[in-house]
Amino acid sequence: MTNLQLGKLESVRGISPAFLQRAAFVAVLSFVFFIAMMVGFYIRQNVGYFLLATAFLIVQILTLLCWLMQRRNEFRLYENGFTYKNKTFLWDEIEAMSGKVESRLAGAPKINFEIRKANGEKIFLTEAVHGVEDIVARISEEIARRET
Repeated sequence: MTNLQLGKLESVRGISPAFLQRAAFVAVLSFVFFIAMMVGFYIRQNVGYFLLATAFLIVQILTLLCWLMQRRNEFRLYENGFTYKNKTFLWDEIEAMSGKVESRLAGAPKINFEIRKANGEKIFLTEAVHGVEDIVARISEEIARRET
């Protein structure tokens, strides 16, 4: 699928800042605990501190790798469709969109929408995408426009 078929690029949406902030917090906190456990190992010479330091280092490395991988997942909205996670959807290829918005006791609502093509290919949009409410509204608008 070429960008000529998709038309003009309208917007690019990355991962939600709240999710980036959480990942950064976990990475920093795990690094602080890693340093603290290494200092504890240096002072007390107990292998338990070294094992804890290793675990915190693994948590930090995995968090940073996942953070880098998620930053590449951009939702690109075009005038004739969109791309997300290396999948391309034209407006006339979309068969249905279903989903729900659940309120939480604290924080933003939990959003989970499934978008399905006529050939069975589907993607899921969650609150991890920045501005997912606007994206869902735009897709709903395009589906309604196509059905009339």
